[in-house]
Amino acid sequence: MPKVPAPPIPAPLKPPPPRPEESDGAPPRPVDHAATAGTAFVDWVDERTSLSGVARWAMFRKVPKGTNWFYTLGSATMFAFLNQAVTGVFLAMFYRPDPSGGAYESVRYVTNQVFLGQFVRGMHKWGSSVMVVLVFLHMGRTFFFGAYKYPRELNWVIGVVLLILTMVMSFTGYLLPFDQRAYWATIVGVNINGTGPLLGPYLSDFLRGGGEFGATTLSRFYAIHMLLLPGLIAALIGAHLYLVAKLGTTAPPWSKAEKASELRESEA
Repeated sequence: MPKVPAPPIPAPLKPPPPRPEESDGAPPRPVDHAATAGTAFVDWVDERTSLSGVARWAMFRKVPKGTNWFYTLGSATMFAFLNQAVTGVFLAMFYRPDPSGGAYESVRYVTNQVFLGQFVRGMHKWGSSVMVVLVFLHMGRTFFFGAYKYPRELNWVIGVVLLILTMVMSFTGYLLPFDQRAYWATIVGVNINGTGPLLGPYLSDFLRGGGEFGATTLSRFYAIHMLLLPGLIAALIGAHLYLVAKLGTTAPPWSKAEKASELRESEA
């Protein structure tokens, strides 16, 4: 009869890794539990969404030689927009677009009675000016560094549209306190828009909500400022960042000049 082979001897089981309290004799700290739970949660989300690859593609990329603080103006502008969005949501919780006195009284209530209301309103008010200044500085840096040239023309066009939308957001937000200065300044601005060729009168009627400056004007400015413009700006910022990650950033002009000089010397 043929011999039946003996069953293989199973390998001995490896002992489990020691627990934190077994390794050093001390019980685990709450921060250790939090770190383990956070890592497990991130792994759980990444297993189902594969977002780690997208994050690596967006964040880990080559940076040209000579990159300096001028290249942070775009990120600073984006964070200024986030500040406007967060503080704007807080202010919208108390604001009433009522031209018969409710708008002005709601702003005064936020400033004088709401906890940290004056601080948040100040961040929103002065943050709008900071955002406008940063947008212009970022556009100027892009122009003088030649970052609008091939293959980044589309990104330059998106940046110009973002600049226009930022100015429109500042204009529509200026009316919302609905005091005397905001009222008359908005009338002057709308009348200036009406002097434009072809589309000027239609644009003024659209902003006023009719032929005259009335109750509908404040509601229209509030809707444009709170709903239409933030959505457009957020979508264009996303497209802008995608193109920046895809095409990369251009080197400073002095680095290009040094590289060209070194190339001429090597050819000579």
